[in-house]
This record gives sequence, C-alpha cells and structure tokens, in this order.
Amino acid sequence: MTVPQPLIQRDTSPSTLPLYQQVSEFLIREIAAGRLVDGERLPPERALAAHHGITVRTLRKALAELARVGLLERVQGSGNYVRTNESVPSIYSLFRLELLAGGGLPSAKILDIKKQAKPAHLPAFGQSADATRIRRLRSLNNVAVAVEEIWLDGACGSVVGAEVSDSLYRYYQDRLGFWITRVSDQVRIAPVPAWSPAAFELAAAAPAGFVERLSWAQAAAPVEYSRTWFDPTRACYVQRIG
Repeated sequence: MTVPQPLIQRDTSPSTLPLYQQVSEFLIREIAAGRLVDGERLPPERALAAHHGITVRTLRKALAELARVGLLERVQGSGNYVRTNESVPSIYSLFRLELLAGGGLPSAKILDIKKQAKPAHLPAFGQSADATRIRRLRSLNNVAVAVEEIWLDGACGSVVGAEVSDSLYRYYQDRLGFWITRVSDQVRIAPVPAWSPAAFELAAAAPAGFVERLSWAQAAAPVEYSRTWFDPTRACYVQRIG
C-alpha cells in the first residue's frame, strides 16, 4: 500500500497544527475520500513515520487519535488496520475541497485582515453593522487550490491575525468562544477576484469554481458569510451524504 505524502508543516506558529494532528487529519481525509479503505493494513510504524518525516513517537500519537475515534484498529503483533466511520468529525469537516484524486491536507495563508462596515452587497448576517474581512490562500498538500474571503460579524469578537489557525472554525471555538454548528453552501462558477495573489495560478477574471457560504453558530441568524474561488484543474468540491 502507498500512503500519499501529506507534506506537513514544521513551523511552530499558532496557525499550524501540531505534527501529530496534521498526520491524523491527513489520514482522516484519506479515509473519507476512499483512498484508504476499510480493513486495509497501514505500513509498519517505522516505515510510515519515515514516510511522513516524523518520529515514531509522533506517529503513534497520531495513530492513537485515529484509534480513539474509531478509524483505526491496532492489532498486537499484526499491525494497524483502517476502519471506516462516517460519523467521525474532523477539524476540516466543513472544508469541502479535495484534490482531484481525493483527500489532501488543508493549510492556509492569510493575505489580509481588515475590520470595516459591512458592504451593502453582502447578504444579511449577524447583528453588527461592521465585520472582520479575512482573505486567505488555501492549499491542499501545499498545492494552492483556492482563494477565499470570509466576513465575520463584528459582534463575534476581534480576530488577531497572528493567532488565526489554519482551521478558522477551530480558532472561533478556541479563541472567540463559539463554534459553527451548520453551514449552507451554493456552488457555481464565478470570475477570480482582482485581489487574488500570483500564487493562485488562475488569472484575475478567469472562470473558477465558486462556493458561497453562510455559517451559523448557536444563534438563529448566521454569523459568517464567505466566498471561495477554487481551481477546478486542481481541486473539486465534495459533499458526502450518508
């Protein structure tokens, strides 16, 4: 069996998940995408650790996390076996872009954070007249696949750029004290925005896959509006049901 290389990030900034969690999240997405199937035995731990460029101790911590949520069966003297479990939540459960071949470890680079009055053209969300706008470049396995613009209602709190996690929803929960409970997505085609960086190789105004999202926390009204432009030659939108 060949396990795809996740290309984990090794910097220690608050935005980067710990190494063991990067590996466990990568494997969770590989299982969800069907690239690792139920009953499949993973390579020996030393070989798997070397493949990911981590220590065996770090790998075992990642595998223990998978076993805890029911995605891995560890058989003494035999090895580690994949077990599918569609109810297992992932840090990136609501990030629905995958590489065309499936899976891929998400990461993000902040391009701009700005607090401002909500533009009139945005749909209604939240209670405040202002919002924090966050623009990011999104990657899968370090391949740039999308740019996104997120608008968080001003009543939700202040966003500190140096603290923002690769998973924005995790940041909301850990730093701002609320969590996203549901989302509504609309998917279509739209032109790439003019502010898109060169690292996102689709040119400004070129057609791209487009996801428009409203996100709810514990309140009746949505607290966040976002839009994502993705490169359909590199990634696809995936929604699994059942």
